[in-house]
Amino acid sequence: MTDHPRRVARALLSVSDKTGLIDFARALAERGIDLVSTGGTAKAIAAAGLKVKDVSDLTGFPEMMDGRVKTLHPNVHGGLLAIRDNAEHARAMAEHGIAPIDLLVVNLYPFEATVDKGASEDDCIENIDIGGPAMIRAAAKNHGDVAVVVEPSDYSAVLDELKAHNGATTLALRKRLAAKAYARTAAYDAAISNWFAGQLKIDAPDFRAFGGRLIQALRYGENPHQHAAFYRAPDKRPGVATARQLQGKELSYNNINDTDAAYEAVAEFNPARSAACVIVKHANPCGVAEGADLAAAYRKALACDSTSAYGGIIAFNRTLDAAAADAVAGIFTEVIIAPDATDEAIAIIGKRKNLRLLLAGGLPDPRAAGLTAKTVAGGLLVQSRDAAVVDDMTLRTVTDRAPTEAELNDMRFAFRVAKHVKSNTIVYAKDLATVGIGAGQMSRVDSARIAARKAEDAARELKLAAPLTKGSVVASDAFFPFADGLLVAIEAGATAVIQPGGSMRDDEVIEAANAHGIAMVFTGTRHFKH
Repeated sequence: MTDHPRRVARALLSVSDKTGLIDFARALAERGIDLVSTGGTAKAIAAAGLKVKDVSDLTGFPEMMDGRVKTLHPNVHGGLLAIRDNAEHARAMAEHGIAPIDLLVVNLYPFEATVDKGASEDDCIENIDIGGPAMIRAAAKNHGDVAVVVEPSDYSAVLDELKAHNGATTLALRKRLAAKAYARTAAYDAAISNWFAGQLKIDAPDFRAFGGRLIQALRYGENPHQHAAFYRAPDKRPGVATARQLQGKELSYNNINDTDAAYEAVAEFNPARSAACVIVKHANPCGVAEGADLAAAYRKALACDSTSAYGGIIAFNRTLDAAAADAVAGIFTEVIIAPDATDEAIAIIGKRKNLRLLLAGGLPDPRAAGLTAKTVAGGLLVQSRDAAVVDDMTLRTVTDRAPTEAELNDMRFAFRVAKHVKSNTIVYAKDLATVGIGAGQMSRVDSARIAARKAEDAARELKLAAPLTKGSVVASDAFFPFADGLLVAIEAGATAVIQPGGSMRDDEVIEAANAHGIAMVFTGTRHFKH
C-alpha cells in the first residue's frame, strides 16, 4: 500500500451524536471540502449556514422506508471503495458517474443507549444501524485512500492532519482510524447479538462476542511485565466502570479488580436495612460487617483482620459520611468506593492525596441477570452471573437442633459473604460481622483451619480472652465432602452451620453436627467462585 497523503475533496457526514459536528463541518468547508450528508445531519449543517449536498442528490434516490434506505447505493459505496490508483476502478467511476468520497464521518444509531434505557423491542430494532456499519466497513477497508471517523473525539486529529499536510491525510492516521472503525462495528454487533440472545433466552448462542469502549490504558496488568487496559461494556451495572473518581492516583489493574470485588460484595447488603462495609485484599474479603452506621460497620469489619486490611480496598453500601471517612483515615487504604459521599467526607478524604475515592452513583443489583466471561487457552468461558441471593433461598434445617433467630441472621450474613470469597470458602461470623475467613484453599478443611487461625490472630491483636469464633456461625460455599472440615469449625467454637448440602456423605456430616449439638441448615445453592 502506497504510503503518501491523500487529499480530501469530498466528505460524507452522517451522525447521530452531533457533538462538535458544526465546528468540524465548518472547518472542512473552509478548506474547500465538499460536504455531503443525510437526514438530520444535513439539516443541522444547512441550518448553520453551510453548503451541503443531500445524499439523495448523490444517489438519485430519495430516503425511503423511514430512512432505512438512503446510503445503500453504488454511488456511495463506489465512492468509498474505489482504489484511486487502480485504472479499472477509475474507468468504472467515470463510466457510472461515481465521485470519490475521501472522508467518511459516521457514528452509529444509539442501539446500546436505547437498550440501556429499557426501550421497547420495536424501538431497539429501529436503532440497529445498517447503512452506517456498511459505510464504515467500506471506508475502513479502503483506508489506503479514505479516512473514516466514528466518534467526535477524532475530529481534531483529522483537522490537524489536514492543516499539516495541505488538505490531505496520511496513511498512518487512516490506518489508525480504520482499526478503530472495525473495533467499533465489532462492539456494536456484539451488543446487538447479545441483546437478541437475551430476547430469545438463548443461553449458548452459536457465536458469542463481547465489546467495550476504552476507559483507560493502564500502566501494567497484574504484574509490571503485562500490558493492560480497562474497557466499559454496554452493561451499565453500577460499579468501578461507572464510578467517578474524585481524587487519588490513577487506578491500577489490581485496584480495579479488587474494587469490583469489594463493591459487588457490599451490594449484597440492603442499605435500607443496615449500613455495611467490605474490606478486600487481593480480590478476597478480609473483613465484612453490618452496623448501625458506616463507621461502626467499618470498625467491625476491620477487627476481623486488620493486618490484611492494610493497603486494601474499602466498599460501603451507603453515602460516605464524615464519621466513616474519619474512621478510615486511621489506616493506609488504596481505594474507597461508595454510592455517594457528603461534602464533609470528601474534604476529609481530600487530605490524603494518594487515596482514591470513587463514587459509583448507585449499587449493583445482586439479583440482576448478566454474563461473566473468562479466557482459557484457545477459548472463552461464558456463564450467567451468580444472581442467587440467600434471602430468596429456603433454608432447610437438617439437624436435631434448629438454629436460633440470632444464629439464622448470622448464617444468612455469612452465606452472603461466602458468595464473594474464592473457593474453597469458609466464613465464620458473629453479630453480623466476619470473625474469620478462609479462602481459596485446595481442601475445605484447610480453609476452615486458616479461618480459625485468622480469628486467633485477631484475638491477640485485639487483646481478647478468646477468639470471636467462639459462639459464631460458619458458612461454607459448597458442601462438606467429609465431616473433618465441620469438626474444625466446631473446635473453633462455631455453634451453627450454613452450607449447600448435596454431598454423598451428608448423613455423616449431619451425624457429626448432631453429636456436638450443632444446628445446620442446607441452602441447596452452591456459591463456587474461582
